[in-house]
Amino acid sequence: MKTVITARQMTLRDSLRETIDRKLSKFDKFFGGDTEAYVTCRTRKGAKIIEITINYGGTMYRSEEESDTFITALDRATENLERQIRKNKTRLEKRVRDGAFRAYEPEDNDEFEEEGSFIIRMKTFVEKPMTAEEAILQMNLLGHTFFVFTDTDLGKTCVVYKRKDGDYGMIVPAADGK
Repeated sequence: MKTVITARQMTLRDSLRETIDRKLSKFDKFFGGDTEAYVTCRTRKGAKIIEITINYGGTMYRSEEESDTFITALDRATENLERQIRKNKTRLEKRVRDGAFRAYEPEDNDEFEEEGSFIIRMKTFVEKPMTAEEAILQMNLLGHTFFVFTDTDLGKTCVVYKRKDGDYGMIVPAADGK
């Protein structure tokens, strides 16, 4: 596995670079040699943060950990990634429980106050056609509350999301575009 290491607002020591390569080499048993792991190291208010992202076969594994030292954060992040990989392997064998999707019933139109200025963080991803169940698995692996994907059955871009009540929802574009 290839490792691409980025240091933000800091200088990366060679010893840390070697430790990252050594720790991530344990994932070679899960992924092919052409797989890339993207590692970002940064500090924020004295805390050391490591973010690791691995994209394999359209499935993204991501972990971000914060600690007093980079080594501790790296250990936690690799443990988290290994847990995600193992969890994904077992989950692929199972299906999402029946009744996970329910029809959305719109509520009264509430008026919202306009928000002030905010930071928009942009991410790009490879859009891989998948089923809604696969999209939910991917969303849970990333630890997000929603996931955008192309539905294999509909051929449309859809969104699955986790509801506050613990169930899942899916947003599908209308057939007539209205």
